[in-house]
Amino acid sequence: MQMEQKLPFSPGRGWVKISRALINIGLSLYAIVTLYPLFWLFTSAFKTNEEFDSRPFYLPEVWHWDNLSRAWKVSAMGTSLINSTIVTIAALVLTLLLGALAAYVLARFQFRLKAFLMGLFLLGMLIPIHSTLVPLFIMLKKISLLDTYWALILPYTAFELPLAIFVTAAFLTVIPKEIEEAALIDGTGYWGIFFRMMLPLSLPALSTVAILGFLRFWNDFAFALIFISKPALKTVPLSLSVFATGYSTDYKLTMAAMTIAVIPTIVAFLMFQEQIMKGMTAGAVKG
Repeated sequence: MQMEQKLPFSPGRGWVKISRALINIGLSLYAIVTLYPLFWLFTSAFKTNEEFDSRPFYLPEVWHWDNLSRAWKVSAMGTSLINSTIVTIAALVLTLLLGALAAYVLARFQFRLKAFLMGLFLLGMLIPIHSTLVPLFIMLKKISLLDTYWALILPYTAFELPLAIFVTAAFLTVIPKEIEEAALIDGTGYWGIFFRMMLPLSLPALSTVAILGFLRFWNDFAFALIFISKPALKTVPLSLSVFATGYSTDYKLTMAAMTIAVIPTIVAFLMFQEQIMKGMTAGAVKG
């Protein structure tokens, strides 16, 4: 009988296994630390104010499910969710369409003021957003756009366009020129090239822009606070502020309302997580 030959122990393989185990342990700890605030938010939404103060890091002794319904009614969360959805979707559509069009022109055409325009859009990324609140308030008041959806949609689009143009233009630059030349020979116009070829090819970059824009528009508080005063037009961040006054804060309803407000973001991530990961990776590589 032939004796089975055992492979000699390799120190390199041992270190690889140890390093992988350490990496897995580190990633697990990071996931726990990252997800714990969300878990704490969900559990705190079912506590009383007294329990929130005395036992902030423990599970509630009695789960008060009525906190969610009370928070929904007091903050008019249903109306706020509708308003935030309208504003966010409209601003995203405008940002992606205008940003893709401008990026296509800047990336695929040669003209005299191209470098100046790229520098101008890049400069727009350096402007502090909150320093424009007073001028924007005066401008929107003069054109009678205060207390309308457009008071949020237009500023959101304007401040997100430089990033959209910069990321998408960098992505479109690496697409071979021969694709356009072949389409032009076949009789396709520039609009056809954009909508049928460049726009689908730039979806990874546009996904990156959409992710960042969605988070910024959905969570914005400053613009909504300054430009919106009608209760019927308040967005989700404004509805969360009704539980805090100058004298006290109703923590149980605040946590319940925040739990409701964060659910759309989690659902969107679970539905589009594959596109989100592809978009973030492609945007990082191409940008």
